[in-house]
Amino acid sequence: MSDQKPTSEPTEGATGDREAARTTLHELAESGVSVWLDDLNRPMITDGDLQQYIDRGVLGVTTNPTIFATALSEGEAYSDQVRELAASGADVDAAVHALTTQDVRNACDIFLPTFEATGGQDGRVSIEVDPRLAKDTAGTVQMAEQLWSEIDRPNLLVKIPATVEGLPAISQALTAGISVNVTLIFSLDRYRGVMNAYLTGLEQALEQGRDLSTIRSVASFFVSRVDAEIDKRLEAIGTDEALALRGKAGLANARLAYQAFEEVFSTPRWANLRDHGAHLQRPLWASTGVKNPDYPDTLYVTELVAADTVNTMPSKTLEATVDHGELHGDTITGGYAEAQQMLDDLERVGVSYPEVVDLLEVEGVDKFEKSWAELLESVQDELDKAGSAGSGGSDGSSGSSS
Repeated sequence: MSDQKPTSEPTEGATGDREAARTTLHELAESGVSVWLDDLNRPMITDGDLQQYIDRGVLGVTTNPTIFATALSEGEAYSDQVRELAASGADVDAAVHALTTQDVRNACDIFLPTFEATGGQDGRVSIEVDPRLAKDTAGTVQMAEQLWSEIDRPNLLVKIPATVEGLPAISQALTAGISVNVTLIFSLDRYRGVMNAYLTGLEQALEQGRDLSTIRSVASFFVSRVDAEIDKRLEAIGTDEALALRGKAGLANARLAYQAFEEVFSTPRWANLRDHGAHLQRPLWASTGVKNPDYPDTLYVTELVAADTVNTMPSKTLEATVDHGELHGDTITGGYAEAQQMLDDLERVGVSYPEVVDLLEVEGVDKFEKSWAELLESVQDELDKAGSAGSGGSDGSSGSSS
């Protein structure tokens, strides 16, 4: 079933930390796990840090509104472009679009050699549609097309949330030849819907005569947020039986997702698309930073190893994996019965799985919307400052606000 295996060899002459990274990250790659970094900002691009991550074995990068909001609120890396945008009269939405797409376009260029070396499987850079469109199918498709056209890089992935309204948008974007990173997946039922949307999009693209080999997709299944919410409920129940289940639900959920992946991509429906050049929609483990300090900080890396997967890690988790992550081969397949028993045990002690995953989706969209609002506010402030400074300020002084 496997597509081309990822490659994570370091550049010639790598030593020290890069050698340590080669050992750990290359071992993951050999197990079929592509390591992507869950972070991107302009200093990383301009100072060479992103290239150093690539040299150490990182095969792609993901972004989201929270990451961009943090990047734009720190330092002066965006100041020159903000001043240019203010001088041109750009509104805040246009400014945010220009700032974020420039970073992603430049990152795509840096990852192009990885993209080419892996036959298009890796070297991918993701950018999210405006999260305010999460319940708007047509608006999501329109923005996905705009991002794909304007960034104009073959290794781009457009992130679309796996809301009910997002599912048809995913199919439509794929039909148009856009490569998609489906994000905010928490439930097994929704994940099956995502895979169906992927196959539907490919079937429609095939009907239109598109080259399926140029279309790629990953499905971002969130892990640590599941444990954080379920652990809170188990602790409220407080029985020994409930407390013994803490820290296990996220892994069980992800492992059952991989079982569903294996099932769907073993069907005649998939085989027909594969024969026309289609690629697997790989599961991507997202939210892999451990939120409970009592758990191993590499828990969602070493315990989620299997072929044809991606693990997107915040830098802290990546560094921990490089420093002391111990791999034990495939830690997913063969554990499906135990994983299902884990979810059954949760129901038995009083934790409702459907209630938890529905809540997490609502909260996930809400968090991204709030981050986007913060991003817009901070950029508007910078536009106002730049505009005031450019005009000398209303009082003819520096233009700084009082």
